[in-house]
Amino acid sequence: MSWDVGHAAASAPTVHMVLPAGVDDPAAPSGGNVYDRRVCQELPSAGWSVHEVPVRGRWPRAGTAAGAELAEALAKLPDGAVVLMDGLVACGVPEIVVPQVRRLRLAVLVHLPLADETGLAPGVAAELERREGETLRAASAVVATSPWAARQLTDRHWLDPNRVYYAAPGIDPAPPARGSHGTPQLLCVAALIPRKGQDLLVDALAAVAGLPWRCELVGAGDRDPVYTGRLRERIGELGLTGRVRLGGVRTGERLAGSYAAADLLVLPSRAETYGMVVTEALARAVPVLASAVDAVPDTLGRACDGSVPGLLVPPQDARALATALRRWLTDPVLRRQLAASALRRRTALDGWQGTSRRLAEVLSRLGREPRRA
Repeated sequence: MSWDVGHAAASAPTVHMVLPAGVDDPAAPSGGNVYDRRVCQELPSAGWSVHEVPVRGRWPRAGTAAGAELAEALAKLPDGAVVLMDGLVACGVPEIVVPQVRRLRLAVLVHLPLADETGLAPGVAAELERREGETLRAASAVVATSPWAARQLTDRHWLDPNRVYYAAPGIDPAPPARGSHGTPQLLCVAALIPRKGQDLLVDALAAVAGLPWRCELVGAGDRDPVYTGRLRERIGELGLTGRVRLGGVRTGERLAGSYAAADLLVLPSRAETYGMVVTEALARAVPVLASAVDAVPDTLGRACDGSVPGLLVPPQDARALATALRRWLTDPVLRRQLAASALRRRTALDGWQGTSRRLAEVLSRLGREPRRA
């Protein structure tokens, strides 16, 4: 069989995409889930037939039953099959994945290193790090979502750099946001978990409470109920009830409506391998205030004239975040400059077809290579 990307659909090579079974759950949206779904939809246009292999479980520590289901699913794949596994599924169970490497041509797609989730006990993080490294060193290829993430994975797990690639998330075209045309509307789109740093944002907002603004935190609140509860309490303690709204999960038209009404996206993350909400905002010409953490500065990027379409602050620094918010809220010239830069940056964003073309190149290379000994 030829592995050329340009082959007609009737003779297209097949990639078996192993992904979490809840990838389409509207109640639990995530950047990783969106990425997986869009790749499955777009890879056929890049010359690949996609066979989805969803596996149930609360990955990466899904338990014995889920592990058995994954082992059975992998065992059913034909010898020499090209397989793309979501790292959330693959990286926590090397005892299941590694034995299949000699039989399969396996690429692992890493959205977030397992040990980088905020709030893990040190022992748990160390064990997840060990397991992830064992899996990735055995894989035929590793795909990250940004150049920064590719370099980090290579260094932290001693990977062969010739086997590490990146395919950045794409973005769908969207009309420019209309904005608030009144009281400035701040928007934070992220699950309510410590890694996303909404607690830092709430403290920063308290420092600028004397200025006019409204803020909406859009994202699932059930991923870490303790954190969400503390966030609600903190909002009340600081007297921000009514000004900071927890909007819950939003997808589709409702999420688009939140972006359309926004004047500024705020992303105060403590760790971020790409930051898809940054490009989602820029696609609508909404400027961004974000932590200068991990891949975020590269994701924010620059407009064609060299301007930066937002503001970056040190991570985990609520005071710096408050200072940046005060600048943006009180300086109309700065607001106009950032909005104009975001409008120019919007035209340079790549779509999901570009993501799938890069993945197709990796898969085609795997298909031509002999299986690893």
